Amino acid sequence: MKQLDVRVPMGLLFLCLGAILIVYGVISDSSIYAQHSLGQNVNLRWGIVFALFGALMLWLSRLSAKT
Repeated sequence: MKQLDVRVPMGLLFLCLGAILIVYGVISDSSIYAQHSLGQNVNLRWGIVFALFGALMLWLSRLSAKT
């Protein structure tokens, strides 16, 4: 019986959360960021970080499955 690698669900979770944050960061009003977060779109930035981390976890699980 093959066991599930923990990187697969973790990667999917971070990839989905990152995609949600990216979409929200792109469609949200930019005046919100000018007032609160020093003019930086933190949702977009952290969405990209989350999505990259999720993609890295999925890639690493694929890499280990091939060996």
